[in-house]
Amino acid sequence: MQTKFTEAQLADPGTARANQILRSCVHCGFCTATCPTYQVLGDELDSPRGRIYLIKDMLENERVPDEKTVTHIDRCLSCLACMTTCPSGVHYMHLVDHARAYIEERYRRPWPDRALRWLLARILPHPMRFRLALAAAKLGRPLRGLMPDARLRAMLDMVPARIPPVSRNDDPQSFAPAGPRRMRVALMTGCAQKALDTDINDATIRLLTRLGCEVVVAKGAGCCGALTHHMGREAEAHGSAAANIHAWMAEIRGEGLEAIVINTSGCGTTVKDYGHMFRSGPLAAEAAEISARALDVSELLVKLGLPEGAPKGLRVVYHAACSLQHGQKVKTAPKDLLKRAGFEVVEPADPHLCCGSAGTYNLMQPEISGELKRRKVATLEAKAPQVIAAGNIGCMMQIGSGTGVPVVHTVQLLDWATGGPVPPALADL
Repeated sequence: MQTKFTEAQLADPGTARANQILRSCVHCGFCTATCPTYQVLGDELDSPRGRIYLIKDMLENERVPDEKTVTHIDRCLSCLACMTTCPSGVHYMHLVDHARAYIEERYRRPWPDRALRWLLARILPHPMRFRLALAAAKLGRPLRGLMPDARLRAMLDMVPARIPPVSRNDDPQSFAPAGPRRMRVALMTGCAQKALDTDINDATIRLLTRLGCEVVVAKGAGCCGALTHHMGREAEAHGSAAANIHAWMAEIRGEGLEAIVINTSGCGTTVKDYGHMFRSGPLAAEAAEISARALDVSELLVKLGLPEGAPKGLRVVYHAACSLQHGQKVKTAPKDLLKRAGFEVVEPADPHLCCGSAGTYNLMQPEISGELKRRKVATLEAKAPQVIAAGNIGCMMQIGSGTGVPVVHTVQLLDWATGGPVPPALADL
């Protein structure tokens, strides 16, 4: 694709990177075949290729974003299926992230949109605030029918039946390995996950210490920044990311870390991109080092070598989170680990398609998200599973709200298979 940026425009690192990405696109349209929003809406401007044209026009002409452009970019899930499909290696993620930051800086949204986005940015990355919001939302559920905005109804619908008590395992501390220490790793405990399902981190700690890891929850680490990053709120996202970089570098310079393990794949995609996010600032070298050490929990478990387990007589359908299969290119490790642990593993049709969760997408685009959820649940249930496994809390909440089949994190099943307790969601099986 030809571009016409001026030298002055290219002096901006974000615009320079956008120019590189735009010039790599050859208009082939392969991306439209795997784009969830294009499949649902059938509009070229709701495909990656269409959005690329909109972004190019907006950036080249330094236009104040208009409602049409913003609408189509807002509808993007950032599922990154287009990046897996693209034969030209177009790095759509960096392009759409830059476009969102550009829009956030220059476009004045209607006040209900501004209010909702402000609220989400102030609540979701902060576990205790999120807990309080969930408790308040439970009280407000009887008034759901009176809510005029579908997005507010979606917020009420996401509230789990039970809000788990705070797990003290999420506090800064170190967990000793069960035997000789093989590795020292930091666990990213996250933000929303600590309010929605505390057993995921608990199971991760049990499993990793059982396999010889000293597991550190670093003081000062928190939200990865993804939630605000995907809303274009760069300063807030970079603030969260910088706090993590400082916290983990303190551990690296202290007793050392072989890895930073992440059990929420949406967070993992963002942490692995810290090197890019801070590429032109004073944290560049440290951010790159953190990104290089970041591993999804399944990647670390492959390195550690999971013990082989006897057949469990349990049929598990594996849902591949977009941020894991497309964002991090981790595709086979979770399935291989589940099979090795003794589970029967099956995969749904069209596993590359998003479930519609996508961070805050299910709250801000509930109609499209709801249709994607319906389609995903149908393909999962078609496999007649006893359990649905996934590696991302957002996917788990999204799918769980549309099916009666128990939904658990992959690491919970692996913990159970190697001596841990039965995952709470499977207690009645």
